[in-house]
Amino acid sequence: MTRRWRELQRVWAPLLAAEPRRLALGAGLAALTVLMGMGLLGLAGWFITATALAGLHAATALVFDVFMPSAGIRLLALSRTASRYGERLLTHDATFAVLAALRVRLFRGWARPDAARQLLARPARLLFRLSADVDALESFYLRLLVPAGAALGAALMAGLVLGAMNSWIGLLLALWLLGAGWGIALVLARRARPAAVRRAQATESLRARTADLVAGQTELVMAGRIEAQCEAVAAADRHLAAADLVLNRLEANAGIAFGMAGTLTLAAVLLAVGLLADEGTIGTPAAALGLLVALGAVEPFAALRRGALEAGRAWLAARRLAPHMAAGPEPMPVPAMPDDGLALQARALTLVHPGSRRPALQRSAFAVAAGERVAVVGPSGAGKSTLLAAAAGELAPAQGELRALPACLLTQRTDLFQDSLRDNLRLANPSADDARLWSVLQAAGLADEVRAMPSALDSRLGEGGLGLSGGQSRRLALARLLLRDVPFWLTDEPTEALDTATAHDVLLRLRAQAAGRTLLIATHLRREAALADRLLVLHAGRIVADLRRGTAAFEAALSALRPD
Repeated sequence: MTRRWRELQRVWAPLLAAEPRRLALGAGLAALTVLMGMGLLGLAGWFITATALAGLHAATALVFDVFMPSAGIRLLALSRTASRYGERLLTHDATFAVLAALRVRLFRGWARPDAARQLLARPARLLFRLSADVDALESFYLRLLVPAGAALGAALMAGLVLGAMNSWIGLLLALWLLGAGWGIALVLARRARPAAVRRAQATESLRARTADLVAGQTELVMAGRIEAQCEAVAAADRHLAAADLVLNRLEANAGIAFGMAGTLTLAAVLLAVGLLADEGTIGTPAAALGLLVALGAVEPFAALRRGALEAGRAWLAARRLAPHMAAGPEPMPVPAMPDDGLALQARALTLVHPGSRRPALQRSAFAVAAGERVAVVGPSGAGKSTLLAAAAGELAPAQGELRALPACLLTQRTDLFQDSLRDNLRLANPSADDARLWSVLQAAGLADEVRAMPSALDSRLGEGGLGLSGGQSRRLALARLLLRDVPFWLTDEPTEALDTATAHDVLLRLRAQAAGRTLLIATHLRREAALADRLLVLHAGRIVADLRRGTAAFEAALSALRPD
């Protein structure tokens, strides 16, 4: 329990510190609402009883003051309504603001290069963290802290009211309410935690498998796995239903337990105030007041039931998110090159991917002159993409030194978003005006096709760039590269999966636009390597050859690459 509390605290502590006043005020209004409800119930019971007794005799009826109690009832009723509205507005608004801040914090952390690679590897899981896991944390405040604080206030008020009649009765009532109410909630939270965790995991699995089924229907059908995937979705749904059934049973049992505790409380208070009234210590109206205040004090504890059921889910979310809450070190930029005519220099460079012990690039030393065009060639897995990622500042060296000019990386993957074509371009340069956008589209060979679209630059793309062909997507990526005013371009197999005609056109435009810039290309295609004046040959993470155009070795290595 201590460990789970620390994990919740690790997530919520910085967030509570961000909105302390609103969160505290919201919890205070929740407690005030409960207290006003108890006061309203108790005062109304006292007033009705006192009025009935006063009406038995004409003398007491004439002198009985009906105005002050009725005014108090109206005041409590109106104040309770206003307090309830303010509490709901304030607590939810503050909670949503806190969770929004958490999402921003997590998104910024996962937008870093090392985390971005994890996002690409498991996008469904991290999306679940940003959505469902963050949403689960609201239960900690809204359904646990706030109701627990309100229940504490209710127990203390009931104890004070009954304590004014008899101190021992008030003390025992307060202790009983806290022990029984919080105890039932604690037992429920402990018993519900495994089922709540299974439910959260089943929900995540169901979402991921359903997304895979919807997004990969064609591939699944071609592989003959569509029925297996449907069965996997159905299995996740069965696990979710089983966890829901367990939670529903626990909730029903908790309702019975709270009901029994409430009944015992009322019975005990009824006997106590009856004895006090019989002894003449209190009158009948005061006995009604005490009984109804005790009745009102039981209700806030029942509100803890929902929070106790979801405590396991909130704990699981906190455990998942806690490692990402600590502000990690900012990614170290690639050291700038001195003004010595070089664009890239590596000395005894060793690169290792996070979580791996095996170097992707070992003890490599080379340099690239400013304005030079170099192709890094070799079989898949040789370390070509890793080298480009390091040059772009996305992977820090494990050993050795790497210095480079400011660079921009064009990867094999074209990342396009469900947004306008204009905003997809402006990801590379938010300040670019339309004239600049049309200029780079023209240079990339896409301007005429964009003009033919009904909305031109305002045309909406679907998820992942849906609506553009593969060639159009690649040209759009090239146009985005052209918007980056940097002296060093890094391209990772820029024409992979394009037809020959489109690929050659893209390469011709890339060659023309790269004039005056340094170009480093990772490739295993002959047509891409032909742009270079120099070949760096990688094998098993080592540079095994450095070849220059005009030599027989260069031509032999170029001919050995995969043809167009």
